[in-house]
Amino acid sequence: MFRFIVRRLLQLIPALFGLSILLFIWLHRLPGGPETAILGERGTPEMRAAIRENLGLDEPILVQYGRFMQRMFRLDLGTSIATKREVTTEFLQRFPGTVELAATAMIIAILVGIPLGYLAARRRGRLLDHVSVAGSLIGVCIPVFFLAYVLKAIFAENLHLFPASGRQDPTIEATRITNFFVLDGLMTREWDAAADALWHLVLPGLALASIPLAIIVRITRASVLEVLGEDFVRTAEAKGLTERVVRQRHVLRNAMLPVATTIGLLTGGLLSGAVLTETVFAFSGIGAFIADSISQRDYPVLMGFIMIIAVVFVLVNLLVDLSYSLIDPRVRVR
Repeated sequence: MFRFIVRRLLQLIPALFGLSILLFIWLHRLPGGPETAILGERGTPEMRAAIRENLGLDEPILVQYGRFMQRMFRLDLGTSIATKREVTTEFLQRFPGTVELAATAMIIAILVGIPLGYLAARRRGRLLDHVSVAGSLIGVCIPVFFLAYVLKAIFAENLHLFPASGRQDPTIEATRITNFFVLDGLMTREWDAAADALWHLVLPGLALASIPLAIIVRITRASVLEVLGEDFVRTAEAKGLTERVVRQRHVLRNAMLPVATTIGLLTGGLLSGAVLTETVFAFSGIGAFIADSISQRDYPVLMGFIMIIAVVFVLVNLLVDLSYSLIDPRVRVR
């Protein structure tokens, strides 16, 4: 197991190196540049040239890439062109919000999707099966931003049941330790702050969970149907085992491998930032910030954020691979 983890981590090095080359070339091929975002359309050629020289963008691209790799080896991601703050500081300030939002969405999707998919498979062809399949199709087809606007209009602006924007009520004086607002409230025993931060996650979490929930329902249903047709399930039923034992030890456990893979991929995607959801609810995560950085051609932010997100994505999928050995002991043996 240890050698497997080390091997996967070593595979991360060439992957990140290749990503850095492709990303660097792509960013520098974008039309315009940071000088256009800073000066607008009225900047003179002399002013644009001065900004490019100040930022080091007038040097050959290989020199710029070499300087970037030197900073990466020192874990120095540079300074944002737009905010003039360290990229690491910007990331540590905004990434916890994205993690909280993604975790909320995935918890909702898992707690609802897996039981619903299992029940739909067990009642194949009945009303519940038809409703779950139709609901999953609707969940995939509805755009996230549209669902976010609908939830916000109904439950926040009309019924006033949930807050309409932000991560926490600005009037609450909360202690910041990790920038995970819910966790900080629990660590400092500021229960009102933790509850308010959790309350702010409900609507954006529901909107963001719609597509993962629909996918998990369909994957779970298909996987359970496949396992139900296996000989070992019929043998277990013929031996007189209770339905609970057959369900937990034989059906669900063997059906969870493709579901775990799907959950890992969906989680990695959500951690890269939910631009539309964060924008609708004015949620300070990395998604909206990356979108703004693209329009501002903020190269250090884009390079740093995307490289870190790539590392996080690989680590999440490594955890998924490790979970295989817990779900199916045969994977551990191989």
